[in-house]
Amino acid sequence: MKGRSFSLKPFSSAGLPPYLEITGDIGRSSNKLSISYTLSGPLAELVVPAHADLRLRKNGLWEETCFEFFLGPVNSGHYWEFNLSTSGNWNVYRFTSCRQGMQEETAFTALPFSVQVHSGSLQLSLEVELDKLVPTDQDLKIGISAVIKTINGSMTFWALTHPGPEADFHRRDAFIIDL
Repeated sequence: MKGRSFSLKPFSSAGLPPYLEITGDIGRSSNKLSISYTLSGPLAELVVPAHADLRLRKNGLWEETCFEFFLGPVNSGHYWEFNLSTSGNWNVYRFTSCRQGMQEETAFTALPFSVQVHSGSLQLSLEVELDKLVPTDQDLKIGISAVIKTINGSMTFWALTHPGPEADFHRRDAFIIDL
């Protein structure tokens, strides 16, 4: 299995609760991608969408606390954006190039992932087969990010790196993990 640990960095510390940290692991075995996020810190100061009995494909998940990752084939402009809410709601979008040609990816009709909330931490984990998107031997560039909303309404933006003057998870130079 190819994989590695990661730690996300906030775009700005303005409005951040103290001691907030987002770490995780990502790996790929054959064509199965595994990713887990751990959000540690004062969860009571964050908007954490409650578990939904019915997990649905929904748009606009990034308007609340949402964990995201992006994957794009090496030497190609197209890519996919995966959105995972702590409620269990999800979506996957396909893009033809940076922020262009956005469409819901119909290869997925469900995206089962687990969310565990503990005192002072939250863990979200997903395993997904990529066979419907890319061949097993296709090298991928991965970007990992999160949007965290605080109870005072502030939105904080987290990523592996922030290469531009604004928080922008779609920049291909932010897809820095090779799998």
